[in-house]
Amino acid sequence: MSATALRIVLGVLLTAAGARAAEATTRETAMTGVNDVLATLRDGHPRLLLTDERLAELKRRVADDPLLAKIVADVIAQADRDLDRPVLQYVLQGPRLLSVSRELVRRTYGLGLAWRWTGQAKYRDRLVENLLAVCAFDDWHPEHFLDTAEMAHGVAVGYDWLYNALDEPTRATIRDAIVRHGLQVGLAGFEGTPWGWWHRVSHNWNQVCNGGLIVAALAVAEDEPAVARQTLARALASLPLALRQYGPDGAWGEGPGYWGYATRYTVYALASLETALGTDLGLSDIPGLDRAGEFPLYCTGPTGYYFNYADSGELNARGPLPSLLWLGRRYHRPAYVAEELQIAAARRAEPRHLIWYPDDSAAKALPRSLDKRFGGEVEVALLRSAWGDADALWVAVKAGDNQVNHGHLDLGGFELDALGVRWARDLGSDDYNMPGYWEGKGGGRRWTYYRMRSISHSVPLLDGADQDPLATARLTAFHSAADRGHAVVDLTKAYQPAAAKVARGVALLAGRTAVLVQDEFDLPQPAEVAWGMTTDAAIEVQAGGRAVLTLKGRRLAARIVEPAAAAFSVESARQAAPQKTNEGVSRLVVRLPGRQGPVCVAVLLAPADAMDAAAASVKLVPLDDWEGPKE
Repeated sequence: MSATALRIVLGVLLTAAGARAAEATTRETAMTGVNDVLATLRDGHPRLLLTDERLAELKRRVADDPLLAKIVADVIAQADRDLDRPVLQYVLQGPRLLSVSRELVRRTYGLGLAWRWTGQAKYRDRLVENLLAVCAFDDWHPEHFLDTAEMAHGVAVGYDWLYNALDEPTRATIRDAIVRHGLQVGLAGFEGTPWGWWHRVSHNWNQVCNGGLIVAALAVAEDEPAVARQTLARALASLPLALRQYGPDGAWGEGPGYWGYATRYTVYALASLETALGTDLGLSDIPGLDRAGEFPLYCTGPTGYYFNYADSGELNARGPLPSLLWLGRRYHRPAYVAEELQIAAARRAEPRHLIWYPDDSAAKALPRSLDKRFGGEVEVALLRSAWGDADALWVAVKAGDNQVNHGHLDLGGFELDALGVRWARDLGSDDYNMPGYWEGKGGGRRWTYYRMRSISHSVPLLDGADQDPLATARLTAFHSAADRGHAVVDLTKAYQPAAAKVARGVALLAGRTAVLVQDEFDLPQPAEVAWGMTTDAAIEVQAGGRAVLTLKGRRLAARIVEPAAAAFSVESARQAAPQKTNEGVSRLVVRLPGRQGPVCVAVLLAPADAMDAAAASVKLVPLDDWEGPKE
């Protein structure tokens, strides 16, 4: 959309918005229990995220806290690197300005904190140059509203933190851009522009777009109270749609990778409301948020890689998650704090580690159960042999909904760590800009790309067909004991009408030294049943239904327990560009042609030196009889 067309659309929609503003504000702020959402607005600046009082407290502590001193040094070192980077320009990558918006956010936090900590003008001046550069853009690309929301957030934090060091003309220029490119465009979205669909959804777009607008509105609220009130009213009414998705126990349907993005903007919003208004208006009391920090911790295997389902990046590893510090403080969860401080100590710390640095930096990680089941729209089960052991066994399996945002056709998919290696893995996302990548309904082009299809995942196949894109699956059993953990997933809807019933059981057994993947089918007509596991390992197929996988000098054994006469084969996962080519990725496969009626495929996986003992102890039991609570 051209800048001229955008202005015309905005004019029409904002006229309508103004006519309804009083009614909307009264209706939608009713949820907060206050007549004026700005009634408790903090006077002056800075008011977002890190007040001067809190900053002064951190400065008093730094001399006696080596970790805090290390974090400060990391933040200033980042800011020093940013001094020499070119000023930002309006450059689209595909249909997005998002890389520019995120770079502005990153520079704002680093340069802004370096200025506030040191008082050195070079940091302030370089940040102002970048702020004025993006404020001079014709727009912040509202067609892909994440771009606008993240830019509005970054500019607003810069405006707030530098406010007292800016002259009035510079403040006015930045404030005008926040309103014109951010808040007014956001309100137009609420009123029905094509880019405003995000306020009706419950995935990460909701938190990022609403969160960016909330931060921006609070930054300019005293000078632009009307547009700030309207924005806050609409955003505060929309945000709970997404926050409720953390229920019942903190999981996130888009996977742990997007958990980080969604939760980061959730915390930006709640923390800014807290510092600017003295209250988050009850949003942090929504059930599930208090337990959200558990999810990325359990979803990280001993290798450091996430349970990588949905459009997570390839071999996506647990990185810094400073939001855990805020969550730990808000919900009195010292384990969240302890886990994140370990990351901040071992790796390059981020500005948000400084912003949310805890009062008690000696918090200890608490013992937690070896196995965990998470509910929500995408149920997952995670089983491990130990915490704190890089060589531990860990297996994760998912149920869920193939229509979840960023989802793949991977119901029942599993990933496996052992001996410090990720053996069974999800390949992750492909190029978001490929044609039809977001056409996710039945028959959509998304399901023509290998990484989205069932064949790329460690799930069963019937006659080589993908799972139903509209299917859902549920965990029907979960059990955790000292020597065993297991979960069962009902996959029937994913394979109808080819199957009357399909279930997958995944167990960590034999004293937690091996993993059993057991699939059961009821097939009304003959079909080829294929069991497959995607891996980076070199595979040596052996006689007697055996194989040995080798990766990074370690060896994992695989053995077919049922059917006894079946054999392994190896297939390539290689694809042609423009898809990602999956160099070096293979599939360990069991194929059973022409099967009908009850069928069971069971494969045992264990470190090579533990396989014989594990195999000797395994006795197959029908999934309906696996012990433990069932639904």
